Parts: sequence; C-alpha cells; structure tokens
Amino acid sequence: MEPSKSLSPPDRKPTYTTVDDGTADGPRNTDHTSCRLAHRPEAVGRARRIVGAMLGNWQVGEDAATSVLLVVSELVTNAVEHACPPLAVHLHLHREHAGLRVWVGVTDGGPAERHGNWAATCAADERGRGLCIIDALATSHGSRTHWGGTTHWARLSVRQHAPIPGLSP
Repeated sequence: MEPSKSLSPPDRKPTYTTVDDGTADGPRNTDHTSCRLAHRPEAVGRARRIVGAMLGNWQVGEDAATSVLLVVSELVTNAVEHACPPLAVHLHLHREHAGLRVWVGVTDGGPAERHGNWAATCAADERGRGLCIIDALATSHGSRTHWGGTTHWARLSVRQHAPIPGLSP
C-alpha cells in the first residue's frame, strides 16, 4: 500500500498514513486512519466495518460506538447520494484528547448537479434526516471546501462514564 495524505481536523496538522484498503480489522495501535471507499451505496457498510473495528481497538463503549457509526453512515450516505464522485469517497477517523473524542470526516468531490439514484427511490419524508441525526449526536460538525473537494466532518464525545460506587452495572 502506498502512503496517502489524510485531511486533518481543523486543530491538527496534516499527517501521512497508510491507506487501509478495507479489511474489517482496520489498522491497530494508531490514533487515526484514512481509507478510500468506492462511490457506491456499498461504501456505507464498508465504512461501518472499518470504523467499528477501529472503535473496538480503541475500546470505545457500545453506546458511544453506536453514535459514531450512525454519524459515519449518514456522512458516507450523503457523499454517495449528493456529491460528485471523485473516484472514491475518503473516510478519515481520528481519536483526540486521550481518547475522549473522535473526529470523523468524509471527503467527496463536491456537490453533484443532480441527486443520485437513492434519492429518487426514497419517500419525501425519508429525506433530510441525516443532518438532524448528526446535529443530535455530534458535539460539533461542519464542512470545509478545499482543492480536493469537500470534507464533511463531525466530532463526537466518547468519554467513558465512571461507575457510581455502590451500584452494579
């Protein structure tokens, strides 16, 4: 595999990492990863497998992992459905602040002139929920346009709550 420059969250310098070409394991012992995903609906499931493996390696709790995976699903779905395909959708995942937060970004080729096939098959009341879901789960989110397209990102808290003395889980 060849190195790939990853887009970093706003408060980090760019880093170089190896592209993970899609094993469900994902890389180990790292605080970030970046991978290319095909600009197809199947990219959503692949992104969930890769991110799920990383969250497992980071020992993120089940509730927090579920929130991160839902946000990843929404970001990748939006990229596949509403953006121009470069040849790939790029998924970036960073663990921040001693593992208390996760930053996820999805880079695409920028806005498409027309909606993809998924939008045509969805009922009107099924569209437009993605950003509401991201807004509800993320501590912050946004987008950044750059020479490579547009990166839509979200930052989520994955803080583990300490057990309350005297109460068993």
